[in-house]
Amino acid sequence: MNYIYRLLLTFNATSLILVIFLIKEETTLNSLHEKLNSLPNYVSYLIYFFVPIVLTYISLYISKFLGNSNISKGSIIEVENANNAFLPSYLGYFFVALSVNNSETLIFVFAILFVFTFLSQTLYFNPLFLIFGYHFYNISTNNKAKLFVITKNEINKVDDIEFTQLKRINNFTFIDKIK
Repeated sequence: MNYIYRLLLTFNATSLILVIFLIKEETTLNSLHEKLNSLPNYVSYLIYFFVPIVLTYISLYISKFLGNSNISKGSIIEVENANNAFLPSYLGYFFVALSVNNSETLIFVFAILFVFTFLSQTLYFNPLFLIFGYHFYNISTNNKAKLFVITKNEINKVDDIEFTQLKRINNFTFIDKIK
């Protein structure tokens, strides 16, 4: 289950590249069927954007089936908000999608990004999680572990932090299922 979940998270984290490319190329759903000919282009674009949102929701839902973990109170020594730290590199994906000239190149570039994102196995930053109210934190524990936690909770004080229902994505990345 964990392997499939990580594949889904990787696709979710990189799928907006495809959306941006389809919009840039003005690819619409109008050509699929004659009844769709009258649809305005923005409907296609909204559908393209809606697909990654639905897939992100599905990944959040099935995260409850991942293995359990916890971080006890007093074991966290440092917390760093990571919401904005990864946004510049993610925006780089958008610029790549805007600069790719054809679909063959896009497929090759997407495949490379997908493989590297999946194999890095450290972070699964997906800005669409922000839509669902999640925040991203880099956490250092007293045993020198550096962890990436995705949670709906806003963390303000290190002393009060306790995660009792974490779900393990990998050895470094966790998603908190308690609000």
